[in-house]
Amino acid sequence: MSTQSTQPDLLYSEEEEALRAAVRGLLADRCAAATVLARVESDAPHDPELWKALTDGMGLAGLLVPEELGGQGATHREAAVVLEELGRAVAPVPYLTSAVVATETLLACGTGQGSEAAGLLGQLAAGRTVGALAVGLAVAPGAPFKDVRKDVRHEEGTLYGELTGIADAAAADVLLVPADGALYAVDTAQDGVTVTPQISLDLTRPLATVTFDAARGRVLTPDADAAVRRGLRAGAALLASEQLGLAEWCLTETVRYTKERHQFNRPVGSFQALKHRLAQLWLEVVNTRAAARNAADALATASADAEVAAALAQAYAAPVAVHAAEEALQLHGGIGMTWEHPVHLYLKRAKADSIAFGTAGRHRDALAELVDLRAP
Repeated sequence: MSTQSTQPDLLYSEEEEALRAAVRGLLADRCAAATVLARVESDAPHDPELWKALTDGMGLAGLLVPEELGGQGATHREAAVVLEELGRAVAPVPYLTSAVVATETLLACGTGQGSEAAGLLGQLAAGRTVGALAVGLAVAPGAPFKDVRKDVRHEEGTLYGELTGIADAAAADVLLVPADGALYAVDTAQDGVTVTPQISLDLTRPLATVTFDAARGRVLTPDADAAVRRGLRAGAALLASEQLGLAEWCLTETVRYTKERHQFNRPVGSFQALKHRLAQLWLEVVNTRAAARNAADALATASADAEVAAALAQAYAAPVAVHAAEEALQLHGGIGMTWEHPVHLYLKRAKADSIAFGTAGRHRDALAELVDLRAP
């Protein structure tokens, strides 16, 4: 008697490949390297027209939102495919922060008919509103919650305090703010909210300091702990897909370049030492794909091992993305050092991503705890 396999199918489905092709085609038209470089040199690094095309035109902001709340009712696997392509293009849009982290946080707040969270989810799904979880980008999913909420206090219906390192806060219309154990929705356009850009390594995902001075907030849930943890876990798990896309671009472009560049009348890619370096990088990228797909599938199926999969994905993907970008920079030679070439954007994104939602070391420690293999 045969038994049905319980192993996840990590291969891309036909629908996922079609989604990839559509997103890649849009980014090829709307997110060329020269366009991204021009934006990061300006005071407006986010690309609202690209965001509108992704959300209004393709409905991608609502992939994780149930259909009854105005979304697409898709899964984390589809969202991961989108993030792979956004990572390949270092696209300056708040997809990870709004369509993944903020959305997942709201989904844990109770989405009954007429609830504040349900209304916000519909707005985020339509792309009309950009949301951001007001927690520092470097905070890991398992961080003590007192470290997350200690900087903002709630007094008589208003919020006071200051938060730093908030990703995409400048593009956000609403912030999800943990304070005194509860989670509040705070409109950024109101008096009492000040968003000040910080100097950020990753120019395509800017950070900001957010100050609240008698800012009005709407209660989303009296228990912010579970909601924040869910949002951060999804961010860490699906960030691996963005890192995969970034690493794939770096590998593909570096192989192409080493085939074209000649020294001593030979393509530099034919030299044995470079072949070994690129072969090693290819193996790392393939393994990253397995880890990232496993994390996305674990979230999509509500697996009991979702936390393990997320920690494993970040522990592996973060250093691989940095290694891929460093190899791309070095093997492109001097061309990678010029501002006009996009390689530096990938290196900065990879470096910034390596501390987003916790460092690889932090995730290795978490993984050891989760599987009961602590260091002696």
